[in-house]
Amino acid sequence: MAKPRKPKNDDAKPENSGALVRHQKLCLSIDIDRRRIYGHTELEIAVPEIGIVGLHAENLGIGSVLVDGEVAEFEYYPHQYHEESEKGLSAVLTPSSAADAAASAYITALERELVPNLLINCCKGFKNGSEQQPVTENGFHSSTEAKQQNARVIRIDYWVEKAETGIHFKDNVLHTDNQIRRARCWFPCIDDSSQRCCYDMEFTVAQNLVAVSNGNLQYQVLSKDDPPRKTYVYSLNVPVAAQWISLAVAPFEILPDHQFNLISHICLSANMPKLRNTMEFFHSAFSCYKDYLSVDFPFESYKQVFIEPEMAVSSVSLGASMSIFSSQALFDEKVIDQTIDTRIKLAYALARQWFGVYITPEAPNDEWLLDGLAGFLTDYFIKKNLGNNEARYRRYKANCAVCKADYSGATALSLSASCKDLYGTQCIGLIGKIRSWKAVAIIQMLEKQMGPESFRNILQTIVSRAQDSTRTSRSLSTKEFRHLANKVGNLERPFLKEFFPRWVGSCGCPVLSSESPLLWMRADPEMEYLAEIHFNQPLQMWINQLEKDKDVIAQAQAVATLEALPQLSFSVVNALNSFLTDSKAFWRLRIEAAFALANTASEETDWAGLVHLVKFYKSRRFDANIGLPKPNDFHDFPEYFVLEAIPHAVAMVRAADKKSPREAVEFILQLLKYNDNNGNTYSDVFWLAALVQSVGELEFGQQSVLFLTSLLKRIDRLLQFDRLMPSHNGILTVSCIRTLTQIALKLSEFIPLDRVIELIRPFRDFKTIWQVRIEASRALLDLEFHCKGIDAALSLFIKYLEEEPSFRGQVKLGVHAMRLCQISGGSDSNDNIKSEVLVSLLLLLDGRIGFNNVFLRHHLFCIIQILAGRSPTLCGVPRETRTLLMGDAETSIEQKNIISSLVPEMKLPDLPSDNLNHPEPPSNTLHPLETPPDIPNPSHEVLANPQASKEADTVSSGHERKMPSIKIRVKQSAATSRTEDADNQTVEKSQGRQHETDHGASSSVSVDAPQRNFAEVVSISNQNLEEVNSCHDHGSRMTASIGSAKPASDGDEIGKELQCTADSSKVSGLQSDVPLSSSFIQDNNIDADAQKFASLQTLSVGRSGLEGGSLGLTDSSLHEKEKKKKKKKGKEKKRKREDHKERRDDPEYLERKRLKKEKKQKEKEMAKLLSKETNSSSVEPTTKGEPRMKLAPAQLNPNEPSASDVVTKRVANERRGSDSLTKRVDVKPEASEGTSAAPKIRIKIKNRTLNKS
Repeated sequence: MAKPRKPKNDDAKPENSGALVRHQKLCLSIDIDRRRIYGHTELEIAVPEIGIVGLHAENLGIGSVLVDGEVAEFEYYPHQYHEESEKGLSAVLTPSSAADAAASAYITALERELVPNLLINCCKGFKNGSEQQPVTENGFHSSTEAKQQNARVIRIDYWVEKAETGIHFKDNVLHTDNQIRRARCWFPCIDDSSQRCCYDMEFTVAQNLVAVSNGNLQYQVLSKDDPPRKTYVYSLNVPVAAQWISLAVAPFEILPDHQFNLISHICLSANMPKLRNTMEFFHSAFSCYKDYLSVDFPFESYKQVFIEPEMAVSSVSLGASMSIFSSQALFDEKVIDQTIDTRIKLAYALARQWFGVYITPEAPNDEWLLDGLAGFLTDYFIKKNLGNNEARYRRYKANCAVCKADYSGATALSLSASCKDLYGTQCIGLIGKIRSWKAVAIIQMLEKQMGPESFRNILQTIVSRAQDSTRTSRSLSTKEFRHLANKVGNLERPFLKEFFPRWVGSCGCPVLSSESPLLWMRADPEMEYLAEIHFNQPLQMWINQLEKDKDVIAQAQAVATLEALPQLSFSVVNALNSFLTDSKAFWRLRIEAAFALANTASEETDWAGLVHLVKFYKSRRFDANIGLPKPNDFHDFPEYFVLEAIPHAVAMVRAADKKSPREAVEFILQLLKYNDNNGNTYSDVFWLAALVQSVGELEFGQQSVLFLTSLLKRIDRLLQFDRLMPSHNGILTVSCIRTLTQIALKLSEFIPLDRVIELIRPFRDFKTIWQVRIEASRALLDLEFHCKGIDAALSLFIKYLEEEPSFRGQVKLGVHAMRLCQISGGSDSNDNIKSEVLVSLLLLLDGRIGFNNVFLRHHLFCIIQILAGRSPTLCGVPRETRTLLMGDAETSIEQKNIISSLVPEMKLPDLPSDNLNHPEPPSNTLHPLETPPDIPNPSHEVLANPQASKEADTVSSGHERKMPSIKIRVKQSAATSRTEDADNQTVEKSQGRQHETDHGASSSVSVDAPQRNFAEVVSISNQNLEEVNSCHDHGSRMTASIGSAKPASDGDEIGKELQCTADSSKVSGLQSDVPLSSSFIQDNNIDADAQKFASLQTLSVGRSGLEGGSLGLTDSSLHEKEKKKKKKKGKEKKRKREDHKERRDDPEYLERKRLKKEKKQKEKEMAKLLSKETNSSSVEPTTKGEPRMKLAPAQLNPNEPSASDVVTKRVANERRGSDSLTKRVDVKPEASEGTSAAPKIRIKIKNRTLNKS
């Protein structure tokens, strides 16, 4: 029987335990021409006994403060900028000292923001006056608590002039943003997520303007002024935090939704045609959520506002019953490629209205839960409206990214120390994306455990409780969700007790290694278990899996594995070609197959891959009679996307000299020359952009360089055309700039870079559209970095940053500068950075620019940390570095002392704890979460330089986060063993056996997983990590009781067993027939290091010494370790002989022993073969010493490493740990008549002591 649960308000109270806001009113007049806001706010507050109320206010002019109509005393401590404090930074001479100063300044600023800085004395008449009766509660405070408080009405007259953050002006448009703790910059409030109340708002604007805000529009009032002004009156009856209050003012046009009257779509008049086209689908998303949750929308209305991209701080700014988007998301009926991306973005914003705005996290540790539920709801929409393939493919790629990046405390979702250290910055940048993807993966794991209907009942229960008027809280905690999972979802408490600490409270994903000489085998096809999978099976089995398994995840694993094989055969090429030409296959996977074919093309295979790619394209797009491309026809969307990717794939083909074959260059030039869009219903700008970017991927040799002049002329012609008739969001010009930069960097010996710089520089003109200006700035930074190094590139970055007017542009420049720092990382060049550059970065971080742009400030901090060779995160920053090294320390200390003396009951923020349980990467290792990302998408619009990214990989590949390694082996009969030996040896040699790497904490997991084939760990080479797909295979079924992984301390012994059954006899799938476009994602990519694991398979521990040269270990030390292992094994064997004397007559025992002996013999033979390969390759120079001279203007797309490189890196990772947790699965097929029975699998888990050093 469940124990009685305490009310939420007894469990946790807000950090500001003084004043409690019950209601707030805003009355503002907006003068767009003078960029000025003035008016007042009234707060109905329960005042604590001490009589002092602390509010947050920044960049405001405070006129007067009244308490219950009487003038009150107040003290205001606005934020002090430290832009002129260079004297205090004289000690900053090296990146290391700059990193210390940056950590101190950043943490000090974040802690200062938690402290109220507008203190109001409400003591007058506090005790003598009559007690006011408490008003209606705000949805957060209990009635008992309210009655103990005195209610006061505080009126603050204020104004905002020259607004810089929180609220933004441009021309005749005003809008707010929801940056962390910036609501205080346009109205006084308690800017804390724990403080929620209802709002009444009145906004007076010019007659020709429309004011859009939260809640329901009550009425409009037209004044008698000259000229007349209009007042919009809104009422929000749902208690929300101050950060969700939004406002947009402009000469908007409104498009009511044709299905739901409560929905309004709003934009400027120029974008109205695009708005009509984009919003045709939206009612389906709204209905999807409403039907799934079985309740009405929680707010009285929902408004979607679209503003110009240059004004938007981010792609979407959420508010209560309102979302503000960049109009970049809109598109007309001629654009194909943007459809999927926009629909998912709008659907996610709508899901956040339910989970995040309406239902809020009870504490910072619970934010992951609301983020995960919103992502889960979005995935449900994708499945229902965009197809099952699309949903599964996206989720698979996201899970792969999480497995690669989830090893630091920053990605622990509900670890109290982690959340305390990060101050809310965990939602910024790539770490925020990884945390969101991980949260959704965990939610889906629970949904698979309890079943779809039970999980749906839980969500319906959560929402219906929130809408219950008798309940005083609309918050949700991890503890309550866990209780519902037990009560409604019927999950057992022991399972939940292990599941949540393992997956939510810690980090790291297990590594599953397996091999099967039988039919292709699948493990966890429904992604019930967040883990890396290394699979080893005969080559023919991979081909069978690609051709016969209809599940897109199985197909993606097969394509990635076949592409990564170092020894290719014509059977592989033919299988990939057959899949590419199969119009029934999922289009994203056909694109993967195209790039795999490009990777297989070589002289050894007679360029079969290249021939197949060109032949496929010409069969679809060429006129056979004249041998030239036909006019464009894009009516078949899946075929459009596949054909759009073919030129890019052709451009990736390389000859033995690493140059593009002449045939590839001629082919792309022909496509550019004869592109004809006459008569086509759809725009070809994305098609042309993909063609232009494929030119940037070419490597010109002595023969092909003759075509360079013709290619450059075509690009110049497109630039001129796009200048006269701008393409959608300037995509064509962006691609041309990117390609010109790539060509210049590759051929810098022949092309004067000064001329390229002069060609690109005019595009930085502020009259050009925002996307083009930022791309030009990034290209110039790349060229500066290539010519003069990181110091000069950072100097130019600082200059561009100070000139860039848009917040979003500043953020993109910051992300790009961070990439350049990571590319230069690991070299000695960072020590040569001038102190003036470091000081300038610190002043930006702690100055006005950093305060105004929260996202940029975080990236500036990350840049300085990377320069010092540290992890770009606040997680794990030592406590001793958190001293005030910058700025006016006395001001900050004085403010805290005054507040402490006036408001002794107010809880000031504690210094973050640094006792994390999860080790950080070593100081000289770059954090892969922030490495130059590489998420090439199916449209392949963003390209990269292999050499630069490979160097970045070398720096960041060896992290120390260790995860359990689970090895699965499938036993076979003696007869089968002999017949399969040759195949097994061939595949094992080509793929390599996976080292049983120690990844730290062991795990005992429990998940019912249908059996599927797990081929690869992650193949990100040609995929967008936000694009995850598929169709379900209802046939194969494997049931495993995999519980939640529990970290094992030294000396722990795990003896759990998992019983599994598998049946691969039936395969059926649901195909999606909703073909839609690829996403175009920039700046948020995953570490290219993930690519290096695509071809890894099981490598026995006994071979760890084969790559000793690369580990830096001497032969003698290796021999000593081997002797110790042999001695230990000898003792174990002696003990086992004594224990099993009575089993010597057991025929089953003898058969197992014989098979084990044969297996060892095979391993010895393979060890000799691998040893020969290692010895032959060990004399070759490593890539570490190669100069990093080539740089892509965008993402980095490294080449796949060779087998020996992969083995070397895996061995290096192996040596950093000690021992590994090994799980072994033995499958014995049982005889059956006519068909193969489901093999029974027994999984044994061993745990050895982990090395904590």
